[in-house]
Amino acid sequence: MVFVLRFCLTVMFLLASLSLASAACQGREITEGVYNPPLCVPLEAKRIVTLDPLLTLGLLIELKAPVVATPYMAIQDEQVLDVVKQANMVDLGNPREPSLERVAALKPDLIIGSTEGHAAIYGTVSKIAPTVLLDHTDWKQYRQRVAEITGRERMADEALAGYEKRVAAIRERMKDRDITVSAVRFAPGRFVVFLDGPAAYAPFAVLHEAGVKRTAYETVTDGTIVKRPDWEELANLDGDVLLYVSASGFESGPDDALEKEVTGNPLWQLLPAVRNGRAHRVDRAAWQSFHGIASAHRILDDVERYILADR
Repeated sequence: MVFVLRFCLTVMFLLASLSLASAACQGREITEGVYNPPLCVPLEAKRIVTLDPLLTLGLLIELKAPVVATPYMAIQDEQVLDVVKQANMVDLGNPREPSLERVAALKPDLIIGSTEGHAAIYGTVSKIAPTVLLDHTDWKQYRQRVAEITGRERMADEALAGYEKRVAAIRERMKDRDITVSAVRFAPGRFVVFLDGPAAYAPFAVLHEAGVKRTAYETVTDGTIVKRPDWEELANLDGDVLLYVSASGFESGPDDALEKEVTGNPLWQLLPAVRNGRAHRVDRAAWQSFHGIASAHRILDDVERYILADR
């Protein structure tokens, strides 16, 4: 009896605590998909700092959120970098070790980062301002969370509707094409193949949604995101069409030399799509630095240009 009474009192205490915490939040409470929930964020943040210069930054720009600072390092899309510079966003340096002194000096009312990249500094950063670290998920769900956190759900829904209409039309056209597609990234000394599967990186999730069929080697049913084939395993990229990205690092300067090195190798020349003149280099910005609806449309542009138009 005493145990039951204590249990009931404990439950009542916890419920009361949660209710008080919820009532104490004068803004918007975030309970899912974030590190250390629940979190209370401003209803309308005026000064946002993002520690993630990739997807999160791109989505915030797309949603016209008031971003005042981000790390410039790792921004590979010139269009995004132009917006960042025109907005005079403060450079926080390395995204893994952002300048917290600069963050504090800016007096933000909201900080956004990623659980994977910034959980280690959450305790310090969260003392500066309400801090939301987003968990990894598929790009559209991630985008919805950013919209919810910043109170821009309506704007996000309107932009997504245009994408959904276009991708559905392309998917319908793809039904008439009996064609497989391979994709690979060149990196110094290695290859990276982003897979078609439940955890697919955003550009390749767009390919899947557009009805593009990848090869058996490039398709998984588990949470594997990439494979790193050597030269011999590269023969598994036997799709009718081959899309490749040459990305030597953060700087794009050496990309052409890397491409020349790889495509000049006799083993590359043996790939079916290469032999048939159906291998195409695609832009590294959209395919390696995906940042939202604009990037998704650029992926669809390549689907129409290189896959649907292929004969």
